[in-house]
Amino acid sequence: MAQVFHRTKLGKYYLGDTNKLLDGELGKKLRKKVQLILTSPPFPLNNKKSYGNLQGKEYKEWFIGLSEVFSELLTPNGSIVIELGNAWEPKRPIQSLLPLESLLGFVQNRRAGLHLCQEFVCYNPSRLPSPVEWVNIKRIRVTDSFTHVWWMSKNDYPKADNSRVLRPYSSSMKMLLKRQSYNAGKRPSEHAIGEKSFLKKHKGSIMHNLIELEQIDEQRELRLPKNVFSISHTQSNDFFLARCRKKSIAPHPARMPIELASFFIEMLTEPGDIVLDPFGGSNTTGFCAEKSQRKWISIDTNSDYAQQSVIRFQNPLLTHNKL
Repeated sequence: MAQVFHRTKLGKYYLGDTNKLLDGELGKKLRKKVQLILTSPPFPLNNKKSYGNLQGKEYKEWFIGLSEVFSELLTPNGSIVIELGNAWEPKRPIQSLLPLESLLGFVQNRRAGLHLCQEFVCYNPSRLPSPVEWVNIKRIRVTDSFTHVWWMSKNDYPKADNSRVLRPYSSSMKMLLKRQSYNAGKRPSEHAIGEKSFLKKHKGSIMHNLIELEQIDEQRELRLPKNVFSISHTQSNDFFLARCRKKSIAPHPARMPIELASFFIEMLTEPGDIVLDPFGGSNTTGFCAEKSQRKWISIDTNSDYAQQSVIRFQNPLLTHNKL
């Protein structure tokens, strides 16, 4: 029997093994009903972490097998978004190919029938320098500051709308729209720019597939989707981390960025859709889904992390929420 650790107005957090729960009654209930599976599974690290992680061939086989389980849960136009970091070979200053091999095996698993819609990069300059031996001590490598994010689906046209995650126009684009003119014609890249291609106002510009958690270039104007980044990463984390400190709780060491979860929830789902995080941890996905009026299901084996989800939902940003 699946154990619900806590629930909210729109979601439930289950305590238990993901594979067993999704192979059981919970999986049957969710079959073909999940619009978005958004998760950051345990990374294939060289050292065991408190949040659990397999290694080598065992990790790869386990990870690839998840694709079949996840595929069965999706609606016909549903999506899977997976964030996965890099790994390094044990005691060697070279990166492991295991994360990429695992991702390729996941999307190429014929029994799952998935397609890669697009790859994203999530850049986080606040990540601590790692691996410590090669970056901090011997200083022969640089800080690993990004993760891979893969968006997959069962068909070529999953539900998606980039107009829901538009960036504010740049100052130069605002001037162009005001004067209603620009240099049209053929570019060195051989792209032909029409005379009216950029004259229509669309309430913002299209987001890139590089997600900045902090500004890369301080001299460049930072333009982020307001509806996505309105859930302030700093404000939400300050509340969460402050509560954890007050309760002497060690927060989950590999929390998914709030901006990352919000971006994909807004672009790939609509209010009322179901969002699933099979490796919920402290439940960033559920928090962002509830804030955006989506239904959500999260799963984790660790009761300490499940308790941290409860803390997230005490955030005043969720004034409509009832525990």
